[in-house]
Parts: sequence; structure tokens; C-alpha cells
Amino acid sequence: MKAELILANGIHFEGETFGASVPVSGEVVFNTGMVGYPEALTDPSYCGQILTSTYPLVGNYGVPACGSGDIQTAKWESSRIQAAGFVISSLSSEYNHWDAAMSLDAWLKKEGIPGISGIDTRALTKVLREHGSMIGKIVTGDQDIAFYDPNKDQLIKKVVMEKTAEYGRGDKTLLLLDFGCKNSIITALLHRGFRIVRVPYYEDLSKYRYDGIVLSSGPGDPAQYAFMLERIRALLEERKPMLGICLGHQLLALAAGAKTYKLPYGHRSQNQPVLDRLSGRAYVTTQNHGYAVDLNSIPASWIPWFENINDGTSEGLWHKNLPVLSTQFHPEAAPGPVDTGFVFDEFKRCF
Repeated sequence: MKAELILANGIHFEGETFGASVPVSGEVVFNTGMVGYPEALTDPSYCGQILTSTYPLVGNYGVPACGSGDIQTAKWESSRIQAAGFVISSLSSEYNHWDAAMSLDAWLKKEGIPGISGIDTRALTKVLREHGSMIGKIVTGDQDIAFYDPNKDQLIKKVVMEKTAEYGRGDKTLLLLDFGCKNSIITALLHRGFRIVRVPYYEDLSKYRYDGIVLSSGPGDPAQYAFMLERIRALLEERKPMLGICLGHQLLALAAGAKTYKLPYGHRSQNQPVLDRLSGRAYVTTQNHGYAVDLNSIPASWIPWFENINDGTSEGLWHKNLPVLSTQFHPEAAPGPVDTGFVFDEFKRCF
């Protein structure tokens, strides 16, 4: 069936529908990764976004089953597809992988998510790079939908786990404040021997005992979550080890008095180079975010830890006097290079 991707500036791209034949609207963004569409589509940080894959052939290795209830064996980054829609150049009609349970087309149908193939994703990416990420919609047949800007919503309400969950049996307990956490972050912490108590961001924290704190990744504009800043400041006053990742990094910076701003088209890839300003070493990282911390607004009590080599944006902070650190990139990768897994080791050394 014919389908269209319509951008808010009036540019149209025609293609073929796959997955669910339903209209959807959201922010159109692109990811330059060559692999990892199951992980990307299930990453809560893509909530409200129509994801474009710049790699031309998608679906050739199928999709694994979600996995058992044990989070360490989970194959997805959450329990469902989080992206609003999927835009690709060419959909593989066949797939082959030892762990595949279904095709990409069947998966999107099952999850009720529309996809559109046959799109010139190179041309689309050029539009987004020149004009910035913009609102768009996928429509099929006579179906239509109004444009929707997810950045005006508090998207964490749509992705956060509703109940507290506990993982592991380590000597040190982490309070993981959940804004839409990737499963791989939890797995990386469990591998380092922590016990984790994952709580929704709105939960009463006074009933929990913990040795350290993790501020998770999640979707949306961090400025929409100003109601979290006093809570994070109160946690900082406890002087316990704290790690912020992606949205957690941005909220930590806002709580410290810094500012954030929207990037033109964001960082969504598995090849973003960052510089460790403390060691002078460069690393290749996985990233997924549309906002950044203003380096010029970071208070003097914080050390700019990592910096993006491409555009000089903030990629991490370390407090001068407290055991508190953060990264804008994803040290757990999934998908992508695991070069920066040492960030979790640095966090563990804070105890």
C-alpha cells in the first residue's frame, strides 16, 4: 500500500507502507547506525519520534524475541517498541539470524507501529541536517492525522515503569530513578555487583535505603521536567555516589544551575567521538538525544569531563567535591561500541 511521509514544512516523501497501516505523527529524526534497529526501536528515548535509518538495508537479520522476565537475558531495551514510526530505504523481505523470532514487518504489525519503505533516506537526512529535526507524519490511503510535537509533552509519563522493581543481590544498593531507563543500563550495573531498586521518578523515596543513585536515560525536553530539580538537589545533598546518563545527565546539570538547549538535529548514532578531557583519550560512543547541556553555563564546582569532538557539546560532568558524575552518551552502548563501559567502573570506585 502506498504511504507518505509529510514534513511540517510541506516536503513529501512517497513510499510503501509496512508494519501497521495506521497514521502517526511525531518528531522526525535520523540514526546513522548500521545495525541495532531492535534496540533503537525499543529505547524509551525514542518515544514520540519517527525514526529514520540512514543505513539503506533494514530487516535482514529479523527481530529477536523480547526474552524472559530476567532483565539480564532481555533482548530489547524495554518491553515494547517506543518509537512512533520507522522510515527506511529498503525493507529486507527475508531475514536470517540464529536468534531471530520474527521479521521486522511482522514485529511492527504486532506492535501496531507503522513503517514506510522506499524512501530516499539520504535526501530526507539532508533536509533534517539543513533545517533541523522537524515534526512530520506517516499517512496511508485516506487516513490522516494532525501534526504532533512530542517535545511539548512530558514524555517520561508515557515510558516510566509504574511499579518499583528490584534486581540483583549486591552489597551496595542503587536507587535507580526511572525516567525511561534502557534495560542495558541495568544489566551493566548488575555486572558490576550492584543491587538495584528501580523506582518511578515520582515515587516517595523516603521509604528506601540505598548507597548510591542513578538518574536514568529517557525521552523529551529536559526543561519540561523542572519539577524534578528540587528532588535531584535534595539527593545531591545526601553526598552519596550518583551517576546520570543521557536525560539523567541533563537533569543533573539543570539541578546544578546549568542550562540546556535543543540541538539542530541531535546525536543519534553509534559513532559519536568524544574526548575525555581528564585523560586526553578519545572514544567512540553510542548516543541518542536531541538536547544538550550548555557548556558555558556549567557552575565552577563541576568539571567538564567529556566533550563531543564533532561539535564541542557537553558529554559529561564530574563534581569537584562530591562523588557525582554523568555522561550524555550511553556507556552501556546497546547497540554500539563498548569502549566507555569504564564509566560504570569509575562510578563503582566512588563507593
